[in-house]
Amino acid sequence: MKRVLRHLDSRARMIAIRFAWVVLLSICCVAAVVLLSICCVAARDFVKPAPQPAKTYPAHDSHPTEAITVAIDPYDMPDKAQIFSVKYQDDGFLPIFLIVTNDGDQPISLAGMKPQLVTVNRTKLAAATTDDLYRRLAHPTRRDNPYPLPFPRTKMKGAVSKKAMDEIESAQFSAKAVEPHTTQSGFLFFDVAGLSTPLAGAQFFLTGVRDAKGNEVMYFEIPLEKYLSAPSSKP
Repeated sequence: MKRVLRHLDSRARMIAIRFAWVVLLSICCVAAVVLLSICCVAARDFVKPAPQPAKTYPAHDSHPTEAITVAIDPYDMPDKAQIFSVKYQDDGFLPIFLIVTNDGDQPISLAGMKPQLVTVNRTKLAAATTDDLYRRLAHPTRRDNPYPLPFPRTKMKGAVSKKAMDEIESAQFSAKAVEPHTTQSGFLFFDVAGLSTPLAGAQFFLTGVRDAKGNEVMYFEIPLEKYLSAPSSKP
C-alpha cells in the first residue's frame, strides 16, 4: 500500500512539474509576442495621414468665391503625435497638419504661400524650415572654450539620423499647386519653445495663395479656438 502511495505521489509531482513548464512556456511566448509588437511599432516608418476635404476639419476657413478651403489640425496631443518617430515637441516644435482643398475648376498656386502662427500675445511665428529642424534636432555640443581661429563648422544635417531626415522630408508640406477638385496636405512645424499654451487665443494665417491667372486671393484666417473647442473626434 505504501509503495502504491509513493508511486501516485511521484506521478502527481511529475504532472505538476509538467504543468508548471507549460505555463512558463506560455507566458514566455506571450511576452515575446508583446515585445515583438512593441518593437515593430517603435521601428515603423512615418506614414503621413490621409487628408479629408478641408471643410470637414473644425478649424478651417473657406473662400466660396474662389472655391478654396484651408484647414489646420494641430498635433499637440501625445496620442496624435505617436505617428512620428521624432519627438518634435521635446525640442520645442509644434506640428500642424495643413490641408488645402481646391473645389474649383482651375488650379491654384501655393508656390509663394506664407503660413504664420500669431499667438495671443501677438508674437508672429513663421513655419520652421528644414534647416531649422535639423539644427534643433541635432543638439549641437556647446564649446565653453571655442577655437580662436574660424575653422569651418560641420553642418548640423550630419548629426540628424537618416530616419529622422526621411521623416521630415516626407512630413513637411511641399505642394506647390492644387489641381481642380483635389486636396493637398502636409505638416508645418512651428517653434513654440518657451510658450506654455501656444494655441490658446492664437490665430493661423495663410497668405500668398494665387489663382490660375496669378492673382493673389484674400488671406485665410483660422482662430485656433475652433480646434480647441471642437469635440474630440477625427475628421
